[in-house]
Amino acid sequence: MEIGLERGFRTALGDIIIMQLQLASVFFTFSLGTRVHYFGRTILHGGAKYRATGRGFVVRHEKFAENYRLYSRSHFVKGLELMVLLICYRLYGSAADDGISYALLSFSMWFLVLSWLFAPFLLNPSGFEWQKIVEDWEDWSKWISCRGGIGVPSVKSWESWWEEEQEHLRHTGFMGCLVEIILSIRFFIYQYGIVYHLNMTTSIRQGIRQSIVVYCLSWLVIVAVLIILKIVSMGRMKFSADFQLMFRLVKLVMFVGSIVTIAMLFYFLDLTIGDIFQSILAFVPTGWALLQISQACRTVVRGIGMWGSVKALARGYEYMMGVLLFAPITILAWFPFVSEFQTRLLFNQAFSRGLQIQRILAGSKMQA
Repeated sequence: MEIGLERGFRTALGDIIIMQLQLASVFFTFSLGTRVHYFGRTILHGGAKYRATGRGFVVRHEKFAENYRLYSRSHFVKGLELMVLLICYRLYGSAADDGISYALLSFSMWFLVLSWLFAPFLLNPSGFEWQKIVEDWEDWSKWISCRGGIGVPSVKSWESWWEEEQEHLRHTGFMGCLVEIILSIRFFIYQYGIVYHLNMTTSIRQGIRQSIVVYCLSWLVIVAVLIILKIVSMGRMKFSADFQLMFRLVKLVMFVGSIVTIAMLFYFLDLTIGDIFQSILAFVPTGWALLQISQACRTVVRGIGMWGSVKALARGYEYMMGVLLFAPITILAWFPFVSEFQTRLLFNQAFSRGLQIQRILAGSKMQA
C-alpha cells in the first residue's frame, strides 16, 4: 500500500512480484525466527545483548557447519518440531479430511517450516554447488566428531559448541530452569497422544485406565533404549581398545535381542509397520525432552553419573538433524541447473556470469 500510494499500484504490484522471486518473504520470515528465539530466551533467563538478525550482502560461501552452529537452536529445532506436528495433524486431524483442505489450512505453517529449515542454504552463495557440498559434509563430520576440552573453540568441536549453547542455563535462576522443565512436558503429552492411536493398542484399550497403562509401557521402551545406550557407551570406554571382540559380541547380542523383541510384538500384539513409524514420531521428541530436562538439571545429572550418556544422546540427535537438513540439499546439488538458478536469483547477470567463469577456471586448475 505504501509503494502504491507513492509510486502507483502497477509499480507496487511489480515490486511485490520481484521481491517474492528474490525470496524476500523467506528471508524476513527467517529473520523473524531469530527475534522470537532470543526474545523468549531473554525473558526466561535474562542476559540481554545485541543479536544479529540477518546477513548483509555477501558473496562468500558459508559452510554448512557454520550455518548449523548459528541457527540450530533458534530455527532448525523449532522448524523440525513444527514439521512433526504438521505431519501428525495430517495423520490424526479431523478438520482436514482431504489433501486440498489440509493444504489450504496448513500452507502458511509449511512456508514457515521450510523458511526456518532451508533459508540459510537458499540464501547462501554456491549453496548447491556439488564440490562445496562435499567439502561442507567433510567439515561438518569432522566438527561433530571432534572432542572438546579446555582451549578448544566451538568452531572446531561440537562438544565445545554444545557447552556454550547451555551458558544461559548456568546463569539462570530456579524459576528459569523450572519453566524449561515445564515447557518440555509438552513432548510427553504429545507422546501419549501418538501412543494412544497406535494400531497395536486398539485391541487392548477399553478406557482411560488401559490407555494410561499403554502409555506407561511405552516408557519401558524408552528406558530400555537408554539402558542400551549406556551399555554401549560403557562398553566403548572399557572394551573397545583392548577387547574389541567382546565389545562387538555385546553389540551383536543387543541387536539380536532388539530384533526378537520387535518380532514378538508383531506376533503377540499385532504390531504393524505403520506403528513403527508412528512410534518413531512419538519417541524421538520424547528423547529430546529428556535432553532438555537433563540440561536444566545439569548438577543433578552429573551427580548420578549420567552426564556422559546425555552428551552421547545429544550428539546422536545433532547428527540426525544434520543429516535431515543435508539430505535435501545434497539431492538438489546433483542437478547443475539448481546451482545456476540460485546464483542468478541472488545476484545480477554480470556477477552470475563472473561466478560461472570462476568455477570453470577452478576446475581447469584442479585438472592441471
